[in-house]
Amino acid sequence: MRRAPPLARNAAVLDLGCWPGGWLEVLAQRIGPEGRIVGVDLQPTEPLAAPQVAVLALDFCEPAALAAIRAALARPADAVLCDAAPKLTGVRDVDLAAIEEIYTAALGLAEALLAPRGFLVVKGFPGQESDRFRKELKRKFGSVSEVRPEGKRATSKEFYWVATQRKPA
Repeated sequence: MRRAPPLARNAAVLDLGCWPGGWLEVLAQRIGPEGRIVGVDLQPTEPLAAPQVAVLALDFCEPAALAAIRAALARPADAVLCDAAPKLTGVRDVDLAAIEEIYTAALGLAEALLAPRGFLVVKGFPGQESDRFRKELKRKFGSVSEVRPEGKRATSKEFYWVATQRKPA
């Protein structure tokens, strides 16, 4: 993503919702062998041949996920990226609750794992829960911007929040 801060060659990155693994490959090339990437998804994701990449098949929304992710990352994250989306049921309230759960988990993991100058990127969808989450991001970070991905279908409503300048707790 062009609007996110650049990652150093030896960065540590947490990729939430990493399946099918394309971003893991891009990140591995960008940060080099001294970096560390932990990809997390409910779907089993093929491990990469790159030794700096670990893939965990688990639900990052579960409280127990933090310990496994922290152990696999083994250092503070320079970036937390969340491209996760819930499996939609067609039941509006259920789907909105699932989106909100992903937002809350991504922010909670960022608060627990980000280095002081680290940043957070989260996929968003329009709606009231997004408005509430944006306000929460602005309370926790000094800079929050919304970016529409290039090359997306015109009918796609998704966007990404890029949150930098984390405020002290």
